[in-house]
Amino acid sequence: MRRNGENPLIAFQVITDTHVTADPDHLYNRNFEQSLRDIADNAPNSVGIMHAGDVTDHGFPAEYEELRRIVGLYQDKLPPIYMATGNHDVGLGVWASRLGSFLSATGMTAAYHDHWIDGYAFLFLGTEQGLELFCDLSETQLQWLDAKLGEAAAAGKPAFVFLHQPLKNTTAGSMEAQKWYGVTQDDELKAILARYPRTFLFTGHGHWEMEAPCNHAVGDGRTPAMFNAASVAYLWTDEDVRKEGSQGYYVEVYADRVLVRGRDFAAGSWVEAAQYEVLL
Repeated sequence: MRRNGENPLIAFQVITDTHVTADPDHLYNRNFEQSLRDIADNAPNSVGIMHAGDVTDHGFPAEYEELRRIVGLYQDKLPPIYMATGNHDVGLGVWASRLGSFLSATGMTAAYHDHWIDGYAFLFLGTEQGLELFCDLSETQLQWLDAKLGEAAAAGKPAFVFLHQPLKNTTAGSMEAQKWYGVTQDDELKAILARYPRTFLFTGHGHWEMEAPCNHAVGDGRTPAMFNAASVAYLWTDEDVRKEGSQGYYVEVYADRVLVRGRDFAAGSWVEAAQYEVLL
């Protein structure tokens, strides 16, 4: 884990499923505000907050207004926030309009996009169809991902990928019986990721608590490490029961390893069951 006197080369946070509503007093909104306050107080050197989708509860204009209001409360203390689309943001409705509203409100440039920070690749994938629950990735997007991961590998650095829906039978909530996987091109995406074992995939969608046994799928040298990023709004359990709570990750990158540390935003403490060290 962290060694005395050692500082990370780069640090960032991962959140997902904030489900911001139009009501400023809604628990989801208050949980989102608390998560940003936690990061503002504890991560002064963060290079970014990476959001894995379901930013809003319905993708309504009033919800995006609330999003801007909440982020504005800590604007001077927070790093940039980069966002993936979730099914609640862009699913159903007229696809072009739904995506356009998301991009306009969040400042993202497209359904999928990349950001290179201090030489590290942060890659955000996103559906290109307005499906109710699943995401659909075009062949162009998959080729783009392959090329970007190749660039990161050639630079000798790990890459970080963010997608709302998890791959089937990988992390908590994505098991076939649990039904909260959701990538139409599941096999194709797995095949690409398998070529780049120094990749880290963070997903949301199922809200599964980080205490779940399959929260983290360990990379075995042939496949990347995959992490369930839980949810800021509320949690779900292996007993298929809703649970109040708010969780996310603090990530620290070192020359030889990456630390992924689960955070309980509601309690302002670490999730002891979700403290991971992945050697590079």
